[in-house]
Formats: sequence, C-alpha cells, structure tokens
Amino acid sequence: MRVLGIDPGSVATGYGVVSVEGSTLRRIAGGTIRARGDTLADRLAHLQCELARAIAELAPECAALESIFSARNARSALVLGHARGVALAACGTAGLGPAEYTPAQVKAAVTGYGRADKAQVMSMVQRLLGLAAPPPSDEADALAVAICHGMSVRVRASVRIALALERAP
Repeated sequence: MRVLGIDPGSVATGYGVVSVEGSTLRRIAGGTIRARGDTLADRLAHLQCELARAIAELAPECAALESIFSARNARSALVLGHARGVALAACGTAGLGPAEYTPAQVKAAVTGYGRADKAQVMSMVQRLLGLAAPPPSDEADALAVAICHGMSVRVRASVRIALALERAP
C-alpha cells in the first residue's frame, strides 16, 4: 500500500509517500513545497498545483494529513488553515479521502512518545525507512504522518481479522 503523508504549512509543506507491505516500510519519494507568489492566492495555487503533480506522479492509494494543533496567533492559524484546505482539496480531487492525525498521535506512532522533539522524529523516520541520513524537517514530518497512517491501517486490518476469526463457528 502506498501512503501519502502531508504536513501542511503556510511557508513550507512537506509531503512523502511510504510503501507499507506487512511490517516493511520503504520511502518512495518525498520533498518540501515552498510557498511561491506575491499573494496568498498565488501561494495557495502553487501549493495546489505541486500537490496535484506529486499525487499524479506518485500514485498513492491513500493519504493522511497532520491536523492543526496550535498556531502562534490567529492570523497564522487562518493561513495554515488555508494551506490545509488546499491539501484536503488536492487529495479529494484525486479520490483520496485523507485521514487526519494529531502531532502527538504521529509522534507516538513513530517514536513511542507523543511529545518527541523534531530531532527524535527525524531520527526515527530515518531508522524506520532505512535512509542514509535523516530527511529534511518538513519531509520527515510528512513521512512520519504516512508511517503513522500505514501502521494504523495495518493494525485495524489485523483487529478485523482477529474479530472475524473469533466470531467464526
């Protein structure tokens, strides 16, 4: 299963696709989309085009986003909300109904500790994906979201199978 993770941001949006096959995780691709343009509308249009391009090129089967948890001020939260809306729309347009996870859920899934710092997340993403070096921060966050969702889907499938076996005569 190919999982797209997105870490939306008003200045930089991280994305990453992880292949989840059983207990094997593999990085397919990832990167950071930097805001370009003079106006908010230009920057959001650029983000939408780049996300659409990445989705078309990488062909993920499902998607997940990091949900908003806090912002420095109301304006920052509003602009971040716009970027999240663009990411949700890009996923929706591609037929990917994205799951959403809080930063604490993502950190707990990747590091085992919901209050891990960025360096811990980057290091564990590197280890889990067998990378030579830790990915850049925004990409690492997006890959962590993809790992979190891939593991969550795998656990839910295992629970469904166990429940079905338990109910079988």
